[in-house]
Amino acid sequence: MPNEQPSSIAAPVLIDRTGRRYPLDDPRRRGDDGSPLAVSALPGLRPEQIDSAERSLWRYRAVLPVPADRRVSLGEGCTPMIPVDWGGRRVHFKLEWFNPTSSFKDRGVSVMISHLVALGVDRVLEDSSGNGGSAVAAYAAAAGIRAKIIVPAATSAAKILQARAYGAEIELVAGTRDEVAEEAIRQSERIPYASHNWHPMFIQGTKTVAYEMWESLGFTAPDNVVLVAGAGSNVIGCDLAFGELLAAGQTDRRPRLFVGQPEHWATIADTFNGIDPGSRGARVPTIAEGASIARPVRLPEAVEAIRRSGGAAYAVPEAEIHAAVRALSARGLYAEPTSSVAAATLDHFIASGEIAPGETTVVVLTGAGLKSAETMAAVFGGHDDDVREAGSTR
Repeated sequence: MPNEQPSSIAAPVLIDRTGRRYPLDDPRRRGDDGSPLAVSALPGLRPEQIDSAERSLWRYRAVLPVPADRRVSLGEGCTPMIPVDWGGRRVHFKLEWFNPTSSFKDRGVSVMISHLVALGVDRVLEDSSGNGGSAVAAYAAAAGIRAKIIVPAATSAAKILQARAYGAEIELVAGTRDEVAEEAIRQSERIPYASHNWHPMFIQGTKTVAYEMWESLGFTAPDNVVLVAGAGSNVIGCDLAFGELLAAGQTDRRPRLFVGQPEHWATIADTFNGIDPGSRGARVPTIAEGASIARPVRLPEAVEAIRRSGGAAYAVPEAEIHAAVRALSARGLYAEPTSSVAAATLDHFIASGEIAPGETTVVVLTGAGLKSAETMAAVFGGHDDDVREAGSTR
């Protein structure tokens, strides 16, 4: 796998699933084998390499394969990680909505746009269910380049408005998230494709959330990291960063990755659990719209990341997502339904005993509820008293 660490680290290149290598500045969208590209192994970070004067993810520039002097930054990263009483347990919640556009996507997009601008790109194309498009639009504006965002027609109006406000050209496409991606791939023949699902530099940005966990916990890794997955970029990013730290001797273990997906969009979880995703029948719309991806581009890498960590995956029923939104809000955490999948996943693995008392657990909340006003209204406008509130009795 491209994320494995060799005994000696060479200059970084791009690598596909067959192991074929390409120059780091090659603008190609994928490898000759059709697979997504990854950056070859990089050395892990030592505490003394952190630029403590830098108040952004660029404090970890030593492990980012992008020239820091060309960076496009809006101050992303350095998000709070707060302890919360969750059913009598102390759990850390990583609040990624403190990023500039209110989602974790800013991490990957900052590194990706920085890389593309360094290559001389003056226009980018992105397909997104909302948060990724908002982030690309924002960082393109910061870089002074044009952006076109192709968006599912059913996306929350607030997310579309945000991307439009940054000056991006918006194209709405009817159909599923995957059909939107197919349209973007067709248009990428004439516009440079800044896809947060395909571009290898996006993963390099998302890995910084794991470096922040490590630094915040006194340069130690947590026992468990709980994540929602759509395409799986946070899953792969955490695997990458903790693998780098392990190879550098800066941690003695990988945290277990516990990954949740909406039940009818659980391709990663089902594949990990040996279930045919097609056995669930027709896909049902979910309030966790940001995770409704049927065919993740990096599916094998995401599944292997969970397996390598000794973790587990869960297909979350819709009622449990609703309950998790309410449970988080009751604790002052106004998380969008997509990120609330992680809280429902936490509940499941506490109940199963796989997350034990006394372990250090970090739950990543990927985006703010303000970005999904319509779906939040649907959750809080009804009367679902029969649905168990997540975290209330455990």
